[in-house]
Amino acid sequence: MSIVYKKLFHILLDKGMKDSEFAKKAGIAASTMTKLRQGKTVQTDIIDKICKALDCQPGDIMERIPDDDDIIDFG
Repeated sequence: MSIVYKKLFHILLDKGMKDSEFAKKAGIAASTMTKLRQGKTVQTDIIDKICKALDCQPGDIMERIPDDDDIIDFG
């Protein structure tokens, strides 16, 4: 499974915000923005800070992309 944050970066693009500007507003490190861009793991407190800064829910900024090995055969 992969978690991707494309929705977050679409929101920032729509708002005309640069990563560095948003990181400062949300109180997160620039390196965290890099992790988000790369789809790496971030802690839930970071997700909470992002959601507070954007007044949104986690599903508004991220989504789960299933891998082939996520398929469970109940047969």
